[in-house]
Amino acid sequence: MSPSSQTPPEAPPEDFETALTALEETVSALEAGDLPLEEALERFEKGTRLLRHCEAALKRAEQRIDILLKEGKDAEPESFKQQD
Repeated sequence: MSPSSQTPPEAPPEDFETALTALEETVSALEAGDLPLEEALERFEKGTRLLRHCEAALKRAEQRIDILLKEGKDAEPESFKQQD
């Protein structure tokens, strides 16, 4: 067994922006083309996990926006009461 198959995969960051930055760094490292094959495969695997994480976060955000827009169309206006 190789060392990478013995360690559990690294969990993506909770924060979308952090995950996106990590994905960009991973892509840049892979595009440079100077990584050994095993490290390139590990980075590709990490990048794939980060990509899925970012896509899921964007999908959740899109769903929230859709819900808010649908609620906004039929919502009744409320009077604004300023608090002291």
